[in-house]
Amino acid sequence: MSKGLGVHRWLTSAQLDLLRTDPWFGSLTSDFASHLLALAEPRRLQAGETLFLRGDPPCGLYAVLDGALRVSGGTEAGKEAILSLLDPPGWFGEVAVFDGLPRTHDVVAESASQILHVPTAALQSLMQHMPQAWRELGVLMSLRLRLSFINMEDQALAPAEIRLARRLLWLSQSVMAKVVEGAPCVLPVSQTQLGLMLSLSRQTTNQMLQSLQAQGILRVSYGRIELLDRAQLIVLGRLSPVEKRILARLRPAPTS
Repeated sequence: MSKGLGVHRWLTSAQLDLLRTDPWFGSLTSDFASHLLALAEPRRLQAGETLFLRGDPPCGLYAVLDGALRVSGGTEAGKEAILSLLDPPGWFGEVAVFDGLPRTHDVVAESASQILHVPTAALQSLMQHMPQAWRELGVLMSLRLRLSFINMEDQALAPAEIRLARRLLWLSQSVMAKVVEGAPCVLPVSQTQLGLMLSLSRQTTNQMLQSLQAQGILRVSYGRIELLDRAQLIVLGRLSPVEKRILARLRPAPTS
């Protein structure tokens, strides 16, 4: 069982342990973390089910316990851009908690998923009694903002091959805690999804992935990519010392 946190109604000890591997949640004081979980409500989504859409009113804070959620935007013509995939035990939805404005993007279940939801009213009440916790939410938002700035710069300046390597590294951080030492890191992302994240055609994305596969850096399978040599991927991604620190900061803690 996670240290300092009791079992909160429907949450199991295994789920609590999973949540504690999240870099943000794992750094919270036990008092704030315990109160946050006490307010959480369970929810299940079927594959393709919408959690919320751009323009929807703010509805609180969320965490992914199982499955995966797709964060995306689109045009009236139906063209979609995938911003990210949310895997366990990631937390999200904090921006609207601060400004109270409508949601900026669509969030849809990529696969059958289980999430926890801390509703807006309950969260606001908690923050009134624990004003110091605003800083904790600010840390979560700042981590997201750093990644957004990095991805924006990559999109504007980096060649496609470097952008691909860097995006694979960012995506791998959420699953590293579940990787057995010596085993490959498996990303549940398809070539099409990866191409949409990078604004690249599926053909271009496939060509670059095949090149990396030939070098023994990764293995491409249906609906997933196995990272075999993350060290070499870091070299190819040309991460700066600051970006390496951010990457380390995002790494989940190992489960005990």
